[in-house]
Amino acid sequence: MASSAISATVAWLVQALLRRRKLNRKRAFFGLRSGSDALLVVPRKAGSADGERIVAQNDVYGLMELSALVYECGAQYTVLPAHQIRQGIGDRAEFCIGGPVSNERTAAHLKLKFPGFTHHAEWEATKTNEFVIGDTHYAREAGVADYVLLARIAVGAQGQPTFLVCGQTAVSNLAGVRHLRRSYRELNHKHGSDSTFALLFKVLQPENYGSDVVEFVADVTKQVQRGPAPAKALTPAASE
Repeated sequence: MASSAISATVAWLVQALLRRRKLNRKRAFFGLRSGSDALLVVPRKAGSADGERIVAQNDVYGLMELSALVYECGAQYTVLPAHQIRQGIGDRAEFCIGGPVSNERTAAHLKLKFPGFTHHAEWEATKTNEFVIGDTHYAREAGVADYVLLARIAVGAQGQPTFLVCGQTAVSNLAGVRHLRRSYRELNHKHGSDSTFALLFKVLQPENYGSDVVEFVADVTKQVQRGPAPAKALTPAASE
């Protein structure tokens, strides 16, 4: 009887230790210390007029997913629209939803850290919706495939990471958030808890499957960290 009680206690302690180690790895990957404050940055809905801060339904769902993640790590969060934030990066864990047109904060991070990435959104004058990474174009195929860039910006051992979920649509934003939350162990195993990475995913058949079917496309970290090639100078014509 006593030996059974001891065995049960040891088993409980081992399980508790494993849960604690798992939680600590999760906190380290996301930069979410117990009791810390995270920043959730809200995009505005595609096509909304200047000055309007309408949020797409799927982006609201993405914020809900992130808020649950923060609470799982024992942290708290602040939700702010991008245009109200005036601070650098690294002071607290940050999660930016949306591309550079819908989220000014994302635009600033991309310009600073990933100059080799460009998003031409369909509600710009071009009426296209594509990512340009290096020399490669990833155009959205309506109802067939959307793309989302999932990235982490590391700022050193003392700073907290910034996560970018930059989708071509609100559905692909939600797909990126859900992949980040569900697959963080795989991401942590491959990239560690203190590195910068940028990964491109394709969301398949979003009109049928929503945000559920996601396919990995490529690790584009090196490409987006390199700025666009400088334009070649025109060679003056030889004088006759």
